[in-house]
Amino acid sequence: MASKRYDLPHLAFFQGFEAAARTLSFTKAAEELFITQSAVSRQIKALEDHLGLKLFERRPRSLTLTENGQALYRIATDVLDRLQAATDRLKAETRARQLSITTTTGFASLWLIPRLKRFTSLHPDIDVRISATTDALNLERSLIDLAIRYCKPDSVPEGAAKLFGEEMIPMCSRALVRDKAHPLKRPQDLAHHTLLHFDYAGAEIMYMDWGTWLTALGIGELRPAGALHFSQYEQMIQAAISGQGVALGRQPLLNDLIESGALVAPFKQTLVGSRAYFIIESRFSAGKPHVREFAQWLLAEAGRDPGQA
Repeated sequence: MASKRYDLPHLAFFQGFEAAARTLSFTKAAEELFITQSAVSRQIKALEDHLGLKLFERRPRSLTLTENGQALYRIATDVLDRLQAATDRLKAETRARQLSITTTTGFASLWLIPRLKRFTSLHPDIDVRISATTDALNLERSLIDLAIRYCKPDSVPEGAAKLFGEEMIPMCSRALVRDKAHPLKRPQDLAHHTLLHFDYAGAEIMYMDWGTWLTALGIGELRPAGALHFSQYEQMIQAAISGQGVALGRQPLLNDLIESGALVAPFKQTLVGSRAYFIIESRFSAGKPHVREFAQWLLAEAGRDPGQA
């Protein structure tokens, strides 16, 4: 009777060992793997029994790797990473004409989704799936084909295509501009209105806040009649459309709302932003015809906006 080619412990034992070795904690490894601490302990014990050596030095309040444990950890990490990458790649290749996209919630709702019908009418055979999130997802690990990311030009990976930059300009409803008591004719008139704020980490650093815009115009000391704060950009824009105040809008992100009359830019003074929107393709999806078609369509749509190349 022929012997087995491989005399290896169960793969789950190596997964448990890798997690425990990386975190130096059976408890943290168990939480990560969604199993009990005792299950992790049994996996490590079974692996040590199979190898006939100790992988960890167990102390009352600490856990350290033995020399053999360190050697196995390096090998296990490399093998598991390779298996994960191969699995991700094979799964991605079986998805045919499915197209997964990740971007911010604001970009998805204000720019992408209103235009998406034009793409699906041209390519009805492509199954488009949008993951709107503020998290910068790992494209390969999350099986996402393409990302539209808002970031600084020097932080994008090689091969990324710039969709468009942006300029900051106050925007509000048409009714607010025509307010009989306090019409908006010049930036100083903002003192009679409520300013809408998009609160998020790094707003001042990225020069996206009202303080920066007002200071650039030499009226940094202006005090508005009121303020409303929002955690989502699209919520702030909806408040502006409904006449609740003046928002610091982004062009060309909101050009469609300007063209439709839902929003009005009462002043001409703009402030160029330090970031832009970039198209980034997954390594596993780059070169696939349907992914390339979507990226080219995005660039063509950006070119439809006034002032865009």
